[in-house]
Amino acid sequence: MRSRIRSFMPLFILLIAGALLWACAKDYVTGKQTFSLVGESQEIAIGRETDPAIVAEFGVYEDRELAALVNEVGQKLVKASHRPTLPFTFRVVDSPVVNAFALPGGYVYFTRGILAHFNSEAELAGVMGHEIGHVTARHGAEQQSKAQLATLGLGLATVFSEGFRRYGQLAQTGLGLFFLKYSRDNESESDQLGVEYSTKSGYDSMHMSRFFRTIGRIGEKSGSSIPNFLSTHPNPANREQRVAQLTAQWQKEVPGPHNGGTDRAAYIRRIDGLVYGEDPRQGFVEGGYFYHPELRFQFQVPSKWQVANQPSQVQMINAEQTAAIQFSLEKGASAQEAAQTFAQNSQARVLRSSAAQVNGMRAYVIVSDVQTQNAQNGGAMRVMSYFIEKDNRVYVFHGYTAASNFDSQASTFENVMKSFDQLRNQAALSKQPRRLKLVTVDQAGDLRQVLSRSGVKAEELDDFAILNGMNLEDRLDRGALVKVVQ
Repeated sequence: MRSRIRSFMPLFILLIAGALLWACAKDYVTGKQTFSLVGESQEIAIGRETDPAIVAEFGVYEDRELAALVNEVGQKLVKASHRPTLPFTFRVVDSPVVNAFALPGGYVYFTRGILAHFNSEAELAGVMGHEIGHVTARHGAEQQSKAQLATLGLGLATVFSEGFRRYGQLAQTGLGLFFLKYSRDNESESDQLGVEYSTKSGYDSMHMSRFFRTIGRIGEKSGSSIPNFLSTHPNPANREQRVAQLTAQWQKEVPGPHNGGTDRAAYIRRIDGLVYGEDPRQGFVEGGYFYHPELRFQFQVPSKWQVANQPSQVQMINAEQTAAIQFSLEKGASAQEAAQTFAQNSQARVLRSSAAQVNGMRAYVIVSDVQTQNAQNGGAMRVMSYFIEKDNRVYVFHGYTAASNFDSQASTFENVMKSFDQLRNQAALSKQPRRLKLVTVDQAGDLRQVLSRSGVKAEELDDFAILNGMNLEDRLDRGALVKVVQ
């Protein structure tokens, strides 16, 4: 095998050298030519092909009016951008984290978590302009080009075989590749473009600076953890001051008015009733069980295992990160058919298989070895899989670990999978999400007094101050609106 690699290297080097000579693309912001292995048609293809995975990962938040607002603001800013003819798609995704991100080719996503923390349409427009800036400046395409070169040059091996990667992903869906980690230079340029695009569209981009202050406060409140927005958007130095300076410059260059989107009450009325935090209707963990009220099932969660609940799957991983369980829905008319499809697509070597019953539901169980390219685990993952029929669907558990570690994990895998059952607990079935609610100030006072009178707990006061983009000492007049959560 090694001799084949050596003989390939001279040709590979020539191919890379050739790529460096011809792989140029236009920088739409500066007008100059820049190195890229990704052309515009490829940019669009990346976004179009990745979008279904983003939707499957997070789900689309079902609120037509909110989706229309985000699209309206986005399309308005696209017209003021350096790539006004590029077709952009804007989505609100069903995630509680505070984040916004963009893919090459014009796909832009805002979480319901970030929309809850905006306090004006101008804040939304500023961040929207920032994300559009990443696309127009081709930051994602540049990162993709670098990733392609690194992958070609190093010949990076995958942990799982191609077939098995569709089924087992060890608490890692691969979507980290989509959330391209920009440089601080990229962030500074996108801040500048966000100010430019929002100002040209009539918004007051000073509100963009205010939202970055909110992001900073979320970071300070969370301690050592980094807000999701900052994990993929590194914070340039003096960001707030820089955005304020850019705003002053662009407002001089662009004829006014520049006060669009500043009506706080108008915006927060648009998000009244927005789901806040995790949505238990889509699954939640309580008392050592995972419950799903919508699909009416439950199963045990191993003690001290981390749980990642996503629209397309639930992933659990042990503290040592040596074993994981993945739960999902799979296509198949029967449990046995789904098991056969899995074995075929993953090229698994089935060690044993049998029909079974799980709490009165038909099931099929297989234990198999799946080849990997990771020498550390002996080249194979050993997988215990349960395929269970419920309500004309096939639910699937895959418990996987290194073959050498399987015996120590098998009982944990089996206990979880055999615990799958109908959800009959009425308290779990009726669990509802928390939602934003607007409170009208009936008596003037500072924010702390208003929130306390509205029933906000003392330990949540700081969080609600951040949510409202205010300090607890800020004065509020009678009739003002405040966001709380019920």
